[in-house]
Amino acid sequence: MTEQEILNNRYRIDERLGSGGMAMVYRAHDLMLERNVAVKILRRNFSRDPEFRRRFQKEAQAAAKLSHPNIVTVHDFGYDENRLFMVMEYVPGSDLKTMVKQQGRIELYEALGLMLQACAGIGNAHQAGLVHCDIKPQNLLVTPEKQLKVVDFGIARALASISPDEKSDVVWGSPKYFSPEQASGRAPSPASDVYSLGVVFFEILTGQLPFIANSSDELARMHRDVPPPSPRKLNPLIPVEIEGFILQVLSKEPSNRYRNANQMGRVLRVLMQQIGISSYPTLTQDPNMFLSQKATITESETTLTHTPASGSPLVKPRSKKQLKVIRNTSHNLARKDFDWVTWTLALITLIAVGGLIPFWLWVYYIVYPPIK
Repeated sequence: MTEQEILNNRYRIDERLGSGGMAMVYRAHDLMLERNVAVKILRRNFSRDPEFRRRFQKEAQAAAKLSHPNIVTVHDFGYDENRLFMVMEYVPGSDLKTMVKQQGRIELYEALGLMLQACAGIGNAHQAGLVHCDIKPQNLLVTPEKQLKVVDFGIARALASISPDEKSDVVWGSPKYFSPEQASGRAPSPASDVYSLGVVFFEILTGQLPFIANSSDELARMHRDVPPPSPRKLNPLIPVEIEGFILQVLSKEPSNRYRNANQMGRVLRVLMQQIGISSYPTLTQDPNMFLSQKATITESETTLTHTPASGSPLVKPRSKKQLKVIRNTSHNLARKDFDWVTWTLALITLIAVGGLIPFWLWVYYIVYPPIK
């Protein structure tokens, strides 16, 4: 597609922003509403394939159902000159992967703010019954004002369509970031997105991925079986509490992680307060104000080792304080997640049904009085 081409008699193509295996993304101008937009156009050879067309439309429908400041908004969807296209909110700036390549690693105060926003956006999808399934820094866009936006719901799954027992020979997702259950072809869940967010968090704080390999098969094996390295060994400035948080999120077993991104974000916010970050990090604030003496614990206090007794791939921190902080925070927030509304309605129903029993017994004895 050439620049200045008019798509669907409405969108003027101004600049190519990027490309992937299935589609090209352009910055365009909406001539009707006079605003910049991002246009994602399915490649011509895929536009003729019914399966790819179905997936592309599914992506648009999934994203269009979501409305959140940390999710890219879908404005339009159409077909022009044998090409399917999707029109989205234009997000100036970059993506997290590019930021890591440019900076090496992202400072703690900024990384925490970005991760909270990622949890909020993905958490909104979880509340709406969607699992993203392909969280990676390339799909996390960041504006110059440091607002994060989640994009690309191309392989998102509806929770209602996922069977816990399903098994697939085709593994969807990005091998560097997908969860152990995805790597095994098992059913994804919100906890799978939590794991992928943990990989992203590890990367932006340390400047490198927890698992590096030359093939997708080897990466899948490492996600399934190999314990992650200590983030503090790669970046000693990471507080011990944050390291423990990352390692829990990277647990091999989904039940050992946080249930969804909303819970993950709430735990992270509490930990931020415990390490001396009392306000929400923004671009205009002084980064030094967020660091306290609690964040400068010596590395020897929290060196991580493998658990030798069982041969398990789990990672055990030596610091009892680290485990206590994470477990207590998770427990307290899990209690807050208790669904009081559902259980209250269930109790009312039980009382109502139970109250009918004496009534029906009375009716029975009226109709069939006991023989004296």
